[in-house]
Amino acid sequence: MRRIDLCRAKPGYCTACDIHTLDGKLLLAAGTRLTDEIIKQLRNYRITDIYIEDDLSRGITVVEAIKEEILVDIKSKVKDIMTSPTIKISVNAQKILNIVETLLNEILKNDFITMNLYDVRSVDDYTYSHSVNVAIFSLITGYAVGLRGNHLKELGIGALLHDIGKVMVDENILQKPTNLSINEYNEVKRHTFYGYEILKKSEGIPPIACDIALYHHERTDGSGYPYNLKNSVIPLQARIVAIADVYDALTTDRIYRKKMYPHEVVDYLCSLSQKHFDKALLDAFTSHITNYPIGMAVKLNSGEKGIVAKYNRGFHNKPVIRLVVDKNGEKYEAQKEANLLLSPELRIVGVWDI
Repeated sequence: MRRIDLCRAKPGYCTACDIHTLDGKLLLAAGTRLTDEIIKQLRNYRITDIYIEDDLSRGITVVEAIKEEILVDIKSKVKDIMTSPTIKISVNAQKILNIVETLLNEILKNDFITMNLYDVRSVDDYTYSHSVNVAIFSLITGYAVGLRGNHLKELGIGALLHDIGKVMVDENILQKPTNLSINEYNEVKRHTFYGYEILKKSEGIPPIACDIALYHHERTDGSGYPYNLKNSVIPLQARIVAIADVYDALTTDRIYRKKMYPHEVVDYLCSLSQKHFDKALLDAFTSHITNYPIGMAVKLNSGEKGIVAKYNRGFHNKPVIRLVVDKNGEKYEAQKEANLLLSPELRIVGVWDI
């Protein structure tokens, strides 16, 4: 399978993965042949990318950090919680804890933890998918730096609820496709206070989760908000969530901008190491990030082009590439692979559209 932008989908392409709505409804089953009408329907649902199966990518399988059906169920539960009539007053701590424990159980089943959440989602589902992805990224990073037991669960709760204060912000501001005015931006920034107040009043929510909602936009050089805190004055868990929050936001299409590729976002985050982000935490985060997810079409420094086919255990940024085009631009007749771990002279230099 390989991933393509929906704008490049053509009738006759065969879908490789099920696509669900956040209500758990099966929107499109794997193995469906696309038609103009189906493509139009996906656009109406504001789906931006899909996985397809074709001769070039047949047999390539995306490694799931968490099974798709479990993710769909969790995101549906998060949506129910975030749209509850009482959400502006308090949250149900037990429901949140149950979700975090499910995520943790799934993550820790795999001793080769790689974040490959280059998932298919609708622009309209951003809030709920973002919350879940940030929780997953944060839990994996927290585990990598030694958090265990309740400390890890408390991180997960705070990460899942880090943006809860946005329920108090006018939806027209949050969904505005153009630049915000100063007053509008200041109102968005207040979501940190709003979130803190909601969580503080919620029975059973740990104090550190309240702090994550309040401090996840602080930056280590003091340039963040709301208090311009620096370095270790910012709680460890909030520093973790800050990284996960920016990564997931930038790798996702929004109404007002197009997403960036994972490797571009990693480069961006690393450029801000020790300025906006804690370097040790960022190193832990990026050590579990796949810069080039399975199914992505890439270019090599040799001039060859191919598709990321699988990871090498412990070296996920030196993957195995299924070569499609040679350095002269001619398609390979027989299937050929390049293992970047065993061929140190080869490296990925960009992405391409097949």
